[in-house]
Amino acid sequence: MSLDHLRHNAAELQRLLPSGCRLMAVVKANAYGHGITEIAGHLNRSGMDSFAVAEIGEGILLREQGIQGEILILGYTDPERAADLAKYHMTQTMVSLEYGQALEALGIDLEVHVKIDTGMNRLGVPHQDTGSILRCYDFVNLRVTGMFSHLSMSDGLGPEETEFTRRQIAHFDGVVAQIKEAGIDPGLVHLQSSYGMLNYPELRYDRARPGIALYGLLSQEGDTVRCQAELRPVLALKATVTQVKEVQAGQPVGYGRRFVPESDIRIATVSIGYADGVPRMLSDGGGQVLIRGQRASIIGSICMDQLTVDVTGVDGVMLGDTVTLIGQDGDEQITAGEIAARCHTVTNEIVSRIGSRVQRIYVE
Repeated sequence: MSLDHLRHNAAELQRLLPSGCRLMAVVKANAYGHGITEIAGHLNRSGMDSFAVAEIGEGILLREQGIQGEILILGYTDPERAADLAKYHMTQTMVSLEYGQALEALGIDLEVHVKIDTGMNRLGVPHQDTGSILRCYDFVNLRVTGMFSHLSMSDGLGPEETEFTRRQIAHFDGVVAQIKEAGIDPGLVHLQSSYGMLNYPELRYDRARPGIALYGLLSQEGDTVRCQAELRPVLALKATVTQVKEVQAGQPVGYGRRFVPESDIRIATVSIGYADGVPRMLSDGGGQVLIRGQRASIIGSICMDQLTVDVTGVDGVMLGDTVTLIGQDGDEQITAGEIAARCHTVTNEIVSRIGSRVQRIYVE
C-alpha cells in the first residue's frame, strides 16, 4: 500500500472542492480492502478528522486504535447497542423517523445525522415527507449534527443519468431550505461521494464522502468524468510461487480436470486463492498474473488457497518468485479495473473482497 499515493489522492480530491468543504474519508469494508485501521490512522495523523463507516463494529475498531474526530455510521445500528454509540462517541445515521423514535425511547444522549431519501429508495426519510423530516429535529436525546443523502447515478454523464442526479440534488437542496426556513440548523450537510465530487464539483456543501476515488480508482476504468483528477492506485496485490513443475500433454491440472493441456507445459503454483479475494471467475484462462515482468494465464480452477498459472513462455520462473495480481511488474501492469471488467463487476468489489489473511504492507 502506498501511503504517498493515499495522501496525494486526498489532496487531489480536496482540491476539487469549494472553500469550506472538507473530506469525510469513507473507510468501510476494511477501507475498501486496504486496511481500515492503518488507512484511517494515517489520514488522521495527516490531519483528517472526519470518517464514515458502514457499521458499529468498524467504528469501535477505529476508536480502539485511537482514531480521533467524527466517525459517522452510514448504516443501521441495533438500538440495543445505543450505549456503545455513546461510549465510543460515534455519530449514528437516523435511517428513518421510526428508527429515531426507537433510539429516543432509550433515553441515551446521541449525535445523529438525518439520512434523506432523494430517490435511491434505500435508507432515509423520503424527501417529500417534510413533516417527518422536521420531527427528526424534535427529539430530546438525539442531537442532530448533520443531514445527508446519496446520489445513485452520479457516475454516469448521459442525459438520463444527469437528469436524475440533478433531480436528486434539487430534492436535497429543497429539504435543506425547508429546514432552514423552519428556523432549524441542519448541521453538517453532505451529498457527494466519489463520482459526485468528480462530476459535480461545483456543489457547495460542508462535507464530501470519497470512497473508491480516495484509493486511486474509479469503479470502472472506462468511466468518463467531468473533472479531471490525477488519482494514483494505493494498492498492489502480490503472492509467491510455491512450486514449479512440468505437466505432460493430457495430464489434468486442478479440481475437476477442468484444464487438460494439449501439449507439454510448465506450470507454477501460487500462494493465493478465492479465500483471499481472487474471483473464481478468473479460472480456466479467464485471468492473468504477472511473473518476471510477463503475463501468464491462470489455468484450472482457482482454489481456496492456491491457483496455478501457465509459465511455459516465461523464462526462469522458480520457487519464491513474486507474482503480481494487481499492480506493475516491469513494463506490464494489471489493474483492479481490468480484473473488474473480466468479472463483469466494479473495482469496489474487487478490492474490498481482499481477505484478512493477506498481509498488508504500508510504504511511504
